[in-house]
Amino acid sequence: MPNRNETGYTLPGKAESYWVATTPESNYPALSGDIRVDVAIIGGGIVGITSAFLLKEAGVSVAVIEADRILRGTTGHTTAKITSQHNLIYDSLISELGRGQAKQYADSNQAAIDKIEYIVRSWNIDCDFSYKPAYVYAGSEASAQKILDEVRAARSLGIPASFEGDLPLPFKTYGSVRFSHQAQFHPRKYLCALAREIEGDGCHIYEKTRALGIEGEGPVIVKTDRGNIKAENIIQATRFPIVDKPGELFKKLKQSMSYVLGAYIEEPFPEGMFINAEEPARSLRSQPTEKGEMVLVVGDGHHAGYGNPTHEHYGHLEDWVRSVYRVRSIDYHWSTEDVVPEDNVPLIGRLTPDSEHLYLATGFKKWGMTAGTAAAMILTDTILGRDNPWTEVYDPSRSRQESQFSMEDVSGIEPGQGTVIEKGEEEKVAVYRDPQGVLYTLNPACRHMGCTVSWNDAEKTWDCPCHGSRYNARGEVIYSPAVYGLLEKRIRGQDKKPYSYTRDTS
Repeated sequence: MPNRNETGYTLPGKAESYWVATTPESNYPALSGDIRVDVAIIGGGIVGITSAFLLKEAGVSVAVIEADRILRGTTGHTTAKITSQHNLIYDSLISELGRGQAKQYADSNQAAIDKIEYIVRSWNIDCDFSYKPAYVYAGSEASAQKILDEVRAARSLGIPASFEGDLPLPFKTYGSVRFSHQAQFHPRKYLCALAREIEGDGCHIYEKTRALGIEGEGPVIVKTDRGNIKAENIIQATRFPIVDKPGELFKKLKQSMSYVLGAYIEEPFPEGMFINAEEPARSLRSQPTEKGEMVLVVGDGHHAGYGNPTHEHYGHLEDWVRSVYRVRSIDYHWSTEDVVPEDNVPLIGRLTPDSEHLYLATGFKKWGMTAGTAAAMILTDTILGRDNPWTEVYDPSRSRQESQFSMEDVSGIEPGQGTVIEKGEEEKVAVYRDPQGVLYTLNPACRHMGCTVSWNDAEKTWDCPCHGSRYNARGEVIYSPAVYGLLEKRIRGQDKKPYSYTRDTS
């Protein structure tokens, strides 16, 4: 790779996000004086705008404040894939968090796809929404087994995943995982339409209004450079929270840069969205434009503040795309900065377990279109006092600490037998071993009111003595009032993949 400074390299195309360049500039007023609403939202990206939209629908008064203009930050510089396929993630989620929390992650992102499609259709939003399959491909033989593992893991969670051997790409691949019923869109066309629905009936969007701090505990006050907003609840929908109690969240988050080229190529682009399984990342998707089909070439990511000079990263992408396609022109280039959590799962929910009025959403790891929409759904439900089935996996206060129990503690459980094992006054685990010897370990707290379930040996069920909820041996609800199944609880030394995945990759 030649030194770009020495060769006089000029960055290709216009230095602007295509999404920003092709939508009108917003012009909402700044806050002027003090106001009061039910919910104050700091940050005018996909989380802030979608949360405000959903809360207003539920009859809640909201105020969104943005330090600059809405939808011009990370949301305005995204790749805009609407997908539950977040590179190769589900095999590792099952291994690290267990099948229960991995399924929460999968279900929430699948539901976000459906929510976006529903809003687009119901409000007749012209935003280039279209369904596309999403692929992660192995660019080397070394990644081929990871693809097979991901297919099996995703399918075990109910995701529409399959194995594809050959892809219509102009370079060799070694198999891929395909997710069907995924989508793409123009994010600013979509979200600007939502923003227009927020204004009015006691709801507001304020631009050029910077949050300076948060005070109080219900009502809470957001202090800004333009006045104060008093609210019952506050959502921090910024990249990093401006208030971090007790200062632990910043340790869990880091910043990552990525680069985008908007290119026009001679060849027709294949149907789908594509990303490789290796580093450096190479992501491809198309976008209809007035000039024809543009291909977004994305990748060359690195931690913010590190890496090569910026122009070299653009140069790497340009060299690569020109090596695989006949490029007519490159019309746009832009970079984006994303927040990556240490365990690769976003932080969504209450700031701390005892923060009844302070909420946040961050750490979407470059997959903010679905994760940000899921965050808005979770926060809306929580603020309205509704149960949401995905809160556990995203809990900002999670510790991911392993259970005190070990495999030795459950070695006496015979096939077909179940029991609740206790250690001390607090630590409990519900254990069942099926006739084939597969071990299921669950949190025995009933999902209705938290009472400890007991094993019904005659009917092979977990029964709650308080209000009659019942679960099958795997923890799935069979009788109400419980709505959600028992949560999985891992124990030390447990096989990371206790569930039998099918090897059918057709």
